[in-house]
Amino acid sequence: MKTESDNPGQKSIYREYAEAIIIALLLAFFIRTFVVQAFKIPSSSMEPTLLIGDHLLVNKFTYGVKNPLSGDTWIAVDSPQRRDVIVFEYPLNPSQDFIKRVIGVAGDKIEVIDKKVFVNDEPFEVQSAVYRDDRIFPSDMGARDNFGPVVVPADSLFVMGDNRDNSHDSRFWKFVNLKAVKGKAFVLYWSWNSDDFNVRWHRIGQLIH
Repeated sequence: MKTESDNPGQKSIYREYAEAIIIALLLAFFIRTFVVQAFKIPSSSMEPTLLIGDHLLVNKFTYGVKNPLSGDTWIAVDSPQRRDVIVFEYPLNPSQDFIKRVIGVAGDKIEVIDKKVFVNDEPFEVQSAVYRDDRIFPSDMGARDNFGPVVVPADSLFVMGDNRDNSHDSRFWKFVNLKAVKGKAFVLYWSWNSDDFNVRWHRIGQLIH
């Protein structure tokens, strides 16, 4: 006696659905691992460039194809440049993702004097950088306003947040290894203001510079 489950046509449909789901999952995994990944901004360290509640896409292919386990580069495309906004594994806790702006690359001399940033002894300006605290602390009170000089080692980056007086960055924990870099932030696809419970429509689609 045949049952409904014995119907070859029905089995074929189930198999097609299963194959479609598996292919979709594999494709999503491939895209997330090697091409593009979504991130959400949880802090104010990159204001005004990025706001709390911004959702952005990170291009993971910009800097090449990497081994997702070791971070080694399989296919080199480009390397992070000064002023790029990048997402990376936080050096003190690799399970956390951080987003900052590249200030220095390997071999660069970095120094901060009374809040002013110098790269290779030249002033380094970032148009979107802000300072919201008029106080200037000497180096013996911390690295926020006076730091260095230091030279960025090989295969490393020096990064800072655009909200210079409220950013936990390379001034405090030094350098980012290139293997820890996940990609370059390039566009906002959603922005939610939780304080006012509204969508920041004007920010959606903005390119990140």
